[in-house]
Amino acid sequence: MDLRKLKNEDKLDLCRKYYLGGFACLPFLWFINSIWFFKEVFLKEEYTEQKQIRSYVIRSMIGTVIWTAIISVWIVIFQLNRVSWGDTADAMSFIIPRGIP
Repeated sequence: MDLRKLKNEDKLDLCRKYYLGGFACLPFLWFINSIWFFKEVFLKEEYTEQKQIRSYVIRSMIGTVIWTAIISVWIVIFQLNRVSWGDTADAMSFIIPRGIP
């Protein structure tokens, strides 16, 4: 999508939708929001809607970092304890590795 073709009000609306969509357990929307609107917020000259867009972009960045940390911690914990959790871990796994009973 080319943001240069959108009006400022449409940019704000799109940024808000992606920000709110991140709360529906879709943190990649926050990441996309941060990337798409970074130049719009921090490198362009000021306009009316820019302040609101900036708040959505900053919050999207924070949400992305928090979700990345949570998912990373969960992956490490699960990988380190998968064998000791037995059947419970097997029920959570899509692929069960062979060779470890």
